[in-house]
Amino acid sequence: MPFHKIEAEKLSQAVTRQIESLILDGILRPGARLPAERDMAAMMGVSRPSLREALAAMQEDGLLCARPGSGIFVAEILGSAFSPALVRLIARHPEAATDYLEFRKDLEGIAAERAATKASDGDLEVIADALRRMQAVHDQHDAALDAELDAAFHMAIVEASHNIVALHMMRSMQDLLRAGVLHGRAAALFEETTTRARLLAHHEAINGALQERDGPRARELLCLHLDYVAERLQEAQRYDQQDDLARLRLMRQHGR
Repeated sequence: MPFHKIEAEKLSQAVTRQIESLILDGILRPGARLPAERDMAAMMGVSRPSLREALAAMQEDGLLCARPGSGIFVAEILGSAFSPALVRLIARHPEAATDYLEFRKDLEGIAAERAATKASDGDLEVIADALRRMQAVHDQHDAALDAELDAAFHMAIVEASHNIVALHMMRSMQDLLRAGVLHGRAAALFEETTTRARLLAHHEAINGALQERDGPRARELLCLHLDYVAERLQEAQRYDQQDDLARLRLMRQHGR
């Protein structure tokens, strides 16, 4: 018979499972500091020895890391998704930007459609709040802040899809963005008044479809948005190439 004796789970194993779930669900992010041992044991209702056993096992497994004098932190486990050498290789080749956005379109399009049906009311409020933050700073013309809030809005959509693999893959994609895969052009998009207004309108439309729980429409709008971003980046790349040629011609005319 396919039955076996049921054994009581050790408290340390229950602690490990809870912390692992928080990491998988994106609540505890890489680099996040865990509460002090005494506080954490009280919050979880376990003894400090049980907590220490769980934390030690997770450190050995590479999920947590201890920093002397600072505490225990969630390890930077997402770095393994793309090796440093691959990140540098992609960043050196402009054509990678197209592939980057194509992949994001596939990933986020599916996530948006799933989020429309799977998201809780709380998830949708997080997305709406991300949009409100974008709207609140729109008149400040702070390109770096706009780019940061844009990333948060897209991340909230993937989180609302409740797919753990998609969540962590998206985080890795944002790591590539920060590493310069788009050669600084992503933030530069927010420096153009017309483009900024169009991007904000896109985000408002995407949020509207999600709040109405219209999955196909949310996916369509998100894909159109990323297509627009790709077009603008390609235009910027062509401009840079033309500018480089113009400089070469100028140098030739002056005999340099």
